[in-house]
Amino acid sequence: MMNTNQQWSARRDAFTVAMLSLAAAILCVTFNVSEMLARFTRPLERLQLDEAPVVLLVMAVSLIWFSARRYFEAQRELLARRAAEVSLAEALAENQRLALKYVDMQESEHKALARDLHDELGQYVNAMKLDAVSIRDATPPQSPIYASAQAMIANLDRVYGVVRGLIGQLRPVGFDDLGMVAALEHFMNEWRARLPGVTIELSTQGDLEPVDETRGLVIYRLVQEAMTNIARHSKATRVNIAIERAAALERVTIVIVDNGRGADLRPPRAGLGLVGMRERVSALGGELTLATRPGEGFTVKAILPLPIAAT
Repeated sequence: MMNTNQQWSARRDAFTVAMLSLAAAILCVTFNVSEMLARFTRPLERLQLDEAPVVLLVMAVSLIWFSARRYFEAQRELLARRAAEVSLAEALAENQRLALKYVDMQESEHKALARDLHDELGQYVNAMKLDAVSIRDATPPQSPIYASAQAMIANLDRVYGVVRGLIGQLRPVGFDDLGMVAALEHFMNEWRARLPGVTIELSTQGDLEPVDETRGLVIYRLVQEAMTNIARHSKATRVNIAIERAAALERVTIVIVDNGRGADLRPPRAGLGLVGMRERVSALGGELTLATRPGEGFTVKAILPLPIAAT
């Protein structure tokens, strides 16, 4: 099936041929071209010029046949191309659906694991700490048991800190109860405490609360991975994070810029974190772009389309 431009081009060519044929017919009738040609070729009978019309007629018919063959072959090719495009679009849609399902399943597993860590391991660690505190309080300070109990309490505090860190990585703190913006602000406060020499600014525009959980988690993970890379590699002193929801355009734009030393993204230097970020954004039909040069900082820009329900 031809597209609109190809149909218009074919109609224009057919109209041109029809007009030229009509003009030739009018001229031939008006000036008696055949009689003039016969009078001209009669003295040159040895050249058989009077047989030229038949040869030209056969040539014209052959050209018509050739053109018709090429036309139908081109039409078949266009139909095959359109079918291939439809199949490719269906495959891409199915791939995006599966990728989105994978992201949802991954976040569901993270949520369940975080809940188990908090409810099971966290509670056991607290119970052991309470027992250690009871032993310490019931033992004289000069006793070796007192020192052992005190060391056990310190170790349990470290274990609980690790558990809390794992829970925070698996499920953003405050995300389920307070929403994405509050979870991001809490996350930024933690990073400000970890990186006191880095100025971190977070700005949001538009109403981000209606953004669904899946996209909210992808935005959070994007910022999380970017901050992790900045802390590990960039040596930046300033980070700007801007999140804007454009309801008119039905999309959310995330821009993360730092003034660090930049990076080299040529394969195989692009890390798994960047690959995971791109996969998460692509699963939602979005686009992720990275801009960096050694010594010129790093810019991450993601555009996430919003479903109709979110607008």
